[in-house]
Amino acid sequence: MVRGKHVVYKNKVLPYFLVAPEMILVLIFFIWPAAQALLQSLYREDAFGITRTFVGLDNFRRALTEPLYVRSIGTTLAFALTVAVSTMAIALFLSTLANNIGKKALAYQTVIISPYAVAPLVAGVLWFFLFSPAVGYISYNLRFFGVRWNHTIVPGQAFFLVVLAASWQRIAYNFLFYLGGMHQIPDSFIESAAIDGATPIKRFWKIVFPLLSPTTFFLLIMNFIYTFFETFPVIHQLTRGGPSNATSTMVYRIYRDGFIGLDFGGSAAQSVILMAFVITFVALQFRLVERKVYY
Repeated sequence: MVRGKHVVYKNKVLPYFLVAPEMILVLIFFIWPAAQALLQSLYREDAFGITRTFVGLDNFRRALTEPLYVRSIGTTLAFALTVAVSTMAIALFLSTLANNIGKKALAYQTVIISPYAVAPLVAGVLWFFLFSPAVGYISYNLRFFGVRWNHTIVPGQAFFLVVLAASWQRIAYNFLFYLGGMHQIPDSFIESAAIDGATPIKRFWKIVFPLLSPTTFFLLIMNFIYTFFETFPVIHQLTRGGPSNATSTMVYRIYRDGFIGLDFGGSAAQSVILMAFVITFVALQFRLVERKVYY
């Protein structure tokens, strides 16, 4: 039964059965691991996980006072901001071109979307061979322009490479949403502005881009979450967090300290810090950025 905007079920138990599968998945794959990580962050365990000692917040104190971990926070922020801005800008430009071409843009759309089908680890392998100092095709040709490419020893080049690899795969995701958003804008808006004498650039910034603000806000959040969590395979394949920890992000530090350093309590504390960091960052985006979104 529908009353106004609300749906009223005669059977009071039915709504709980409908949401039960989703709640079970959230409980098993998010709530339970998060609770386990929070509990483990309060202990210090041996390398085999046999014995553990309660240390309270000492793992958090060690992490937040370690210079390399504090540096990884700055690296994560710079990496996330660079990837998010670059992918959204490029995707917006490509979607504008594809939208103006019309039906003939199907071939171009296929080419642009194709990188999204590539797994992150495969993308890392691809860019590793392209920029390999020994056998890389791009690194070899850069020598003719006076660029000595070796991302294994130059921190700036390593950071540029992981940004390039992560952005290359993420552009397709942003492109799909921007193109879909442009298709939802009524042609009458654009035609009315054209009749009034507005130039194509002015029509874009005054009509198209404001109407894409919900899409932009959504992509901004999703791109930051992507860089925080899903870029681990790319970094692991390309740089292993180096050189000199230049590409060691927060999620990579969790892996290195937990699975290589066998500091389970410390890595659990870092995962809790990362989770709190992401939640706070997304909440700030909703608080500050959503005000400028036009629905």
